[in-house]
Amino acid sequence: MRRRLAGLAVLLAPLPAGAHGFGRLYNLPVPFWLYAWAASAALLLSFLLAAYFASAPAAVREGGSRDLGRQAFGRWLRRARPALAALSLGLLLLCIASGLFGNRDPYRNFSMTFFWVVFVLAITYLTALLGDFYAALNPWRVLTGLLARVWRGYARGRLRYREAWGDWPALALYLGFIAYELFGHSKPPSLALALLAYSALNLFGVWLVGAGAWFRHCELFSVFLRLVALMAPLDYQPAEQTGGRGRLRLRWPFSGLLHERPQNLGTVCFALAMLSTTAFDGLRATQWWVWLFWRDTSGWITALAGSPPISAIALLRPWYIRWELFWLLVSPFLYLAAYLACLWLAKRLTRSTRPLRALALDFGYSLLPIALVYHATHYSTLLLTQGLKIVSLFSDPFGWGWNLFGSAQWLRAPILPAMGTVWHTQVGLILLGHVLSVAVAHRIALRLWPDRRQAMLSQLPMLLLMVAFTVAGLWILAQPLTNERML
Repeated sequence: MRRRLAGLAVLLAPLPAGAHGFGRLYNLPVPFWLYAWAASAALLLSFLLAAYFASAPAAVREGGSRDLGRQAFGRWLRRARPALAALSLGLLLLCIASGLFGNRDPYRNFSMTFFWVVFVLAITYLTALLGDFYAALNPWRVLTGLLARVWRGYARGRLRYREAWGDWPALALYLGFIAYELFGHSKPPSLALALLAYSALNLFGVWLVGAGAWFRHCELFSVFLRLVALMAPLDYQPAEQTGGRGRLRLRWPFSGLLHERPQNLGTVCFALAMLSTTAFDGLRATQWWVWLFWRDTSGWITALAGSPPISAIALLRPWYIRWELFWLLVSPFLYLAAYLACLWLAKRLTRSTRPLRALALDFGYSLLPIALVYHATHYSTLLLTQGLKIVSLFSDPFGWGWNLFGSAQWLRAPILPAMGTVWHTQVGLILLGHVLSVAVAHRIALRLWPDRRQAMLSQLPMLLLMVAFTVAGLWILAQPLTNERML
């Protein structure tokens, strides 16, 4: 019995909740409800300002973009692309090799820091600034391209990719990837094996449906970073045919959200999954979430089993993981249901004859700024606590005591910002993301409903949805965390 209670104590013990898991406990300078009301009021003000000042034309236009492909910068990038592509593939191979043969300590092995912090996090934020450079440097695209040179017809595909399939395959892989991240207890060897399996999947996918369809609709990082790149001031479009030239343009930040439109609901659901999975990752670390299962506040489990769940923690632990996995997998569809409900209400308020599916596609990218800032507020501090160590790990990628470039002792200490700085930065980012989403959604509405009153009326349900997202995001950040992730 003591062992069970000790396990429960570890499970429910609060971790330091410094702006959601950073350092020590941070007490908010004012009550949480005041932050929530202030953020909601700021969203309402931004909505009114957008309704009054926004005057986007009904037609999409490319005004303001500047072609960089024929300038010196674009020519330099074309010359450097082969070397950068080779470096990208080399880093993938180094990740796999160091994971298989290097030190088993995750903090001393190159693969863990490079993949989880540099690739998954830093590349995401660089993409939001520099555009979809991953489309040109994708290591799996480089690998399949090399195979296509020696195997004639390999990348043409054997199966015609149907339009109805859309980005659903990428969504399935993305949810699988997040499940592995949250529940896989990744270590260097298992990460290396996962990368080998994913590489094999890419090789098979290109053989099956062709390189164009696979990397457009199926490869999860290609779809994820393509959506992030819609917010970047640089717009890179890869060549449609092998050997062709891509397009590089300078544009207004976030204008890609207005000039592009999802082609199917799979893309919309993928964008919502970017938001829902990040929110779930934050939620599952809170005491409230852990207590929801183990305290059995409803009493149903206790009535059925004859004892509280906490008395059988070892037995119920696998069921708790399955319970969490279930909510992770359904979270995008719960968000989709709320999103469609708001659009249905907007359709009724404006008496629009436009189909609900068309409206869902029209506004599909308007929530991407929220997804990006959620990602940044939950994970960006890892760049300071662990990401800087990549400088020393480059000199000793296998953790064998090497010092190849003389940097093995550089930047090994984490940077820990003040708690107040972290919290208020996160609050500001969440608010900024929601304000941008409100502005983008309103400009799209003006395209669909040229009448200002109708456009404003159509956005009232979306405003309520974004206020709900704002308050929920701030609430998650303000919660004390548990040791659950470490079990």
